[in-house]
Amino acid sequence: MNNYKKVEFNVNKNKRTYQDIEKNVTIEGNGKKFAIITYGCQMNEEDSEKLSGMLKRIGYEKTENRDEASIIIFNTCCVRENAENKVFGNLGQLKALKEKKPELIIAICGCMMQQKDMADKILSTFPYIDIVFGTHNSYKFPEYLNRVKQEGVQVKEIINKEEEIVEGIPVDRKSTVKAFVTIMYGCNNFCTYCIVPYVRGRERSREPENIENEIKELVSQGYKEVTLLGQNVNSYGVGLEPKITFADLLRRINEIDGLERVRFMTSHPKDLTEDVIMAIKECDKLCEQIHLPVQSGSSRILKEMNRSYTREQYLELVKKIKKEIPDVGISTDIIIGFPGETEEDFQDTLNLVKEVEYDSAFTFIYSRRKYTPADRMENQVPDEVKHDRFNRLVEAVNEIIGRKNSEYDGKVVEVLVEGTSKNDETKLMGRTRNARLVNFVGNKENIGKLVNVKITKAQSFSLFGEEV
Repeated sequence: MNNYKKVEFNVNKNKRTYQDIEKNVTIEGNGKKFAIITYGCQMNEEDSEKLSGMLKRIGYEKTENRDEASIIIFNTCCVRENAENKVFGNLGQLKALKEKKPELIIAICGCMMQQKDMADKILSTFPYIDIVFGTHNSYKFPEYLNRVKQEGVQVKEIINKEEEIVEGIPVDRKSTVKAFVTIMYGCNNFCTYCIVPYVRGRERSREPENIENEIKELVSQGYKEVTLLGQNVNSYGVGLEPKITFADLLRRINEIDGLERVRFMTSHPKDLTEDVIMAIKECDKLCEQIHLPVQSGSSRILKEMNRSYTREQYLELVKKIKKEIPDVGISTDIIIGFPGETEEDFQDTLNLVKEVEYDSAFTFIYSRRKYTPADRMENQVPDEVKHDRFNRLVEAVNEIIGRKNSEYDGKVVEVLVEGTSKNDETKLMGRTRNARLVNFVGNKENIGKLVNVKITKAQSFSLFGEEV
């Protein structure tokens, strides 16, 4: 075990840039390796890409093998209890590795660390961890690493209030074809089941010029598709001067030369306005795809969730979307077993799923989160009831997706070739504009290009075909 002195940073109130951080970093990786284990959403994935980019900038190399790493980082999620349990298990397994390699640096960051008392719990349970930091200050990681290596200290810094957005952070992207681009941070909605506003902070939008410049740089590197990220992208622009809406931003991005496709997530139904729908309809680079989390099909449960729309309003919005964008692919998030959910409420959800006919759906069993209003609600649904309803929902969702996919048999679709198939490297994979996954026989020289693929076989979760 280490005998580090614990250092808690004072929060710097002055705005800093990433270049300011780099000036204070004197260490060099010299080819040593690092591993990053990421849990959670696309926002976390992009945060990990930035951590990787910062480490590569100072000479470290990435590895998937923890045993050969000099630095191991856990980027955590706290939206569901299962993700937290996985983190605890993985941290416990590193004790033996740390004893074998005392020079190993172990860091933990992300949403879990923003929870009350979690950082202290982590350090108390796993005292061999070297660096603990949160969601608001990940850009300072090289500075923390520098202090650990140069001064032999254990670093903890959790900032409980969001800082100004820091630009210029290097990013090591997983793909060379498509990229995540965060346009805003935080959330103001406070759904009663959700811990995100407490760990990601209030909504802050990036300046449109910075977003456009990042995308233009990606295009110059050969990227063809970007996915705009935010906890609620429809709220983009709040507080910016001069005023700009999300629809305005979409239309500006659509004008970027060389960019082929634009997607975005996540949309909150209460804020998805007609001007965004019309932007998708009218802009050639905006894909016909909308991720529209419903969470429940019961108006009573939606009110308890503080979702700010009713079942009827949601269905009317879907109707409007399908009218304006006939080929649209609509995906969703659904929570089963929210406190007080009855069989009648569940049937409302099941019937809504059948009425909307989603192209894909992320289904979850409600997970209690401390400090959220839903955690204090009475009438928590028994686990066996949750699992029974969950299984019935998944069966209905899968039947719909499989049936809709079967409609593509024999059709020719446009696919952006992302790379080789995960299950068969002799085949290629990519997605249609409405986000259907396609595995197909084709020319590897077309990776990064748009090609036409004839669908020869449809399955529940993907399509198979051959390039034409």
